[in-house]
Amino acid sequence: MFGVGVGVRVGGRTIVSSGGGFDPDAQAFFDRVTTAGGTLTTTEKNATNQLVLDMKSAGIWSSMKAVYPMVGASAAACAQNLKSSSFTGTFTSGWTFASTGVTPNGTSAYFNTNVKNNTNLTDRASHWSAYFRTLGNDGFNGYYSAAAGAVFGVQPKDNTNKIAVGLNNLAASGVTSAAGFLIGSVNSSTNAKLYLNNSLVLTNSTTQSLAGYSLDFYLGALNSTGTPIIYGTQQSVFLSLGDNLTDTQASNFYTAVQAFQTTLSRQV
Repeated sequence: MFGVGVGVRVGGRTIVSSGGGFDPDAQAFFDRVTTAGGTLTTTEKNATNQLVLDMKSAGIWSSMKAVYPMVGASAAACAQNLKSSSFTGTFTSGWTFASTGVTPNGTSAYFNTNVKNNTNLTDRASHWSAYFRTLGNDGFNGYYSAAAGAVFGVQPKDNTNKIAVGLNNLAASGVTSAAGFLIGSVNSSTNAKLYLNNSLVLTNSTTQSLAGYSLDFYLGALNSTGTPIIYGTQQSVFLSLGDNLTDTQASNFYTAVQAFQTTLSRQV
């Protein structure tokens, strides 16, 4: 049941007391977790509720198609999409679930978001984001079309300790690997940006179209036209997919997600 909470503005954020009142979208997410057989702690609920409020306050909630906050320490809970009842993900076997995040085994485990590039995301006007607590091996996350010659996703640590990034193209960013929050936003045919922990670290002037290819976004492996490849071992605590983001939106997104992770004592 949705109750009435008390909202207080603190440092530009609306903080809602935990008196039983949650944002309706947050409450709907909690209900989906329960229906799926998962459970959330009070701290996880309060943190998730605040995340929704912060994203709405920053004007970025509407840009999201799927948000996976990776709370509940189970496949049932972590597979749920915070934004809506659409795009419930699917974990294969081989994952470890904990309050500190989800970790694939690096050989067979991946998470299929069921978000398709050609029907659910806008070609060359979309973002991905992922928060990695550990870098693990050189696993990739996202999708790849050899025919298009393009990747949409990220390898947070390649074999040279750099970030390899897919922003509707294939590119090694040259940016030194670091744990934390990565956002990749493809804004047009001539503009794509990579953000790492609230800093713009790469701008690409060329992107390729992935229209016409039906590809689901994977976490823990790269979806190569339906086949998972380049499995990873990075521990993840957040994943999102949606519309492209401006510099200001990307910065506000980082602030909201970092506050969320800090509340859960799993920030980098």
